[in-house]
Amino acid sequence: MRGLILFLATGAYLGYAPVASGTFGSLAALPLIFVFATLPPAVQFLALGVFIGVACWLAGAAEGYLGEHDSGKIVIDEVAGFLCATAWLDLTPTRLILAFALFRLFDILKPPPARYFDRQVAGGLGVVFDDVVAGLYANLVLRLLTRSVL
Repeated sequence: MRGLILFLATGAYLGYAPVASGTFGSLAALPLIFVFATLPPAVQFLALGVFIGVACWLAGAAEGYLGEHDSGKIVIDEVAGFLCATAWLDLTPTRLILAFALFRLFDILKPPPARYFDRQVAGGLGVVFDDVVAGLYANLVLRLLTRSVL
């Protein structure tokens, strides 16, 4: 079970990348993004909620195995965040690239309440929800850009 948890929590071991593990981990979301994009909105909402719940559990379990809070090796949170960044959007290559860039930007900057989840909430919930917030910010900005420019 330990091996499966670490495999999933590290994004098929992309989290072990020597540099930019969060960036590489975000790329693990791409197959899921394309699957989620085919789902009706209500099903996508449910699937995203289930994924986030499972991600919280996996991140918490992986923290225990790795012995460190929010280890850079854990990238399931990046996958959850990137899924939030692209949820319910009409994806084009340009929008997908912008969603990725905006998600990474907000994940690094951690605007409120992302910073709160990152620093104050323990366990898998804290690991995942700062990325969910960053993804939601990216989604909102991309929607605003889509209405005005894209």
